[in-house]
Amino acid sequence: MRIGFLGTGLMGTPMIHRLAAAGHELRVWNRTTDRAAALKPAAEVCATAEDAARDSEVVISMLLDGPVTRDVLEGQGVIAAMGKGGLVINMASVEPATDIGLAALAKAKAVGYLDAPVSGGVAGAEVGALAILVGGSEADFARAEPILKAMGRPTRIGETGAGQAAKLANQVIVGSTIAAVAEAFLLAEAAGCDLGLLREALRGGFADSRILDLHGKRMVEGNFVPGGRAALQLKDLDNALALAAEKGLTLPVSRTAREGYAGLVALSGGADLDHAAYFLWLAEGAHG
Repeated sequence: MRIGFLGTGLMGTPMIHRLAAAGHELRVWNRTTDRAAALKPAAEVCATAEDAARDSEVVISMLLDGPVTRDVLEGQGVIAAMGKGGLVINMASVEPATDIGLAALAKAKAVGYLDAPVSGGVAGAEVGALAILVGGSEADFARAEPILKAMGRPTRIGETGAGQAAKLANQVIVGSTIAAVAEAFLLAEAAGCDLGLLREALRGGFADSRILDLHGKRMVEGNFVPGGRAALQLKDLDNALALAAEKGLTLPVSRTAREGYAGLVALSGGADLDHAAYFLWLAEGAHG
């Protein structure tokens, strides 16, 4: 299938490789051209997002946030360039309202639309093990499912916007759990515990989790090369809290975690560290 892929960053690049390996014809675009050029010959590099969309049966968007996604898909003519019967799959994490609006625009042009944000980070993208949370019609999901399966495990959650709401729920769990592991580690370290031994001892008990396994390891090793950037975790928690306010809900744990990520992002270089660097922010606050 001819696929236009927009966004070749940390997540987009391994996703493109998975799609190419599955036999799809890829046309890619990125705002920073050098990043996209590195994907040759697995994909054709296009000068504009509109060029990548034209003649593509499916366009996958993996861009920074809601405003950028709307600018590219609407403002830069991606949806307008697609032929009748085409399909847009937005796999970036954005506000549900962004996808609801873009889906309406696509429908007016007889183009299908799915919101399909992912969880699993770069490691999951590299091995095709992403959890893919999909919102949209059953018919569009049926068309997209074979493509999505090349990148992970797709699940249709509901109608348009439901995929993004599910991703926000995911990020509430991820962000809050990272914060809890960081606090537990800081407490144990201050009391004289070896963090490496602590992590191993906790595995298999009620405190075990994928966060303890992967992000706990990052904290033990001091390895904060980004798999999931702190700035994006903050963005997702901001979006989750905005959705909660819209629905008349209060999320006190999420709000507390959000303040921690805001502190991490405010550190020099903190925005581009892995979100497990919450441990660094916490330690700095404790000793500062």
